[in-house]
Amino acid sequence: MQLTSSAFRNDEVIPQKYTCDGQNVSPPLSWTAPPIGTKSLALICEDPDAPGGTWHHWAIFDIPPDQRALTEHVPRADGPNGPRQARNDFHKGGYDGPCPPHEHGAHRYRFRLFALSVEKLPLPGRPPCKDATLKALDYAIAEAELIGVYER
Repeated sequence: MQLTSSAFRNDEVIPQKYTCDGQNVSPPLSWTAPPIGTKSLALICEDPDAPGGTWHHWAIFDIPPDQRALTEHVPRADGPNGPRQARNDFHKGGYDGPCPPHEHGAHRYRFRLFALSVEKLPLPGRPPCKDATLKALDYAIAEAELIGVYER
């Protein structure tokens, strides 16, 4: 399983459009087929270089296993039958892009796609991204990663 974006390549700069300095919309992401036995997918975005520890920017889960992409600008509101999104560390549902402290240097933003052994993560309501990440790790059978970089 491989995770890519048409907006930036692995270890390259994330365009401003996808950050708090731009339109703050989620980037387009796509991936190759997950392994046999995958019942759903979960995608998270986190900043492991944040001053206070890992900062969670996005978690979207219960993605059907046959889906191969997320379009640019995924709406914050969950659809009635679509994937669910967690509450990020900005205390909002959905995606909020890179927004590192000014003059703190380059931060890495890890987009992690998990192939899961369950159709739905057993999480109530709109959980925090950290909870969604931990639960995804419990059921992960494969993982792909894409890293983008951003600094202010």
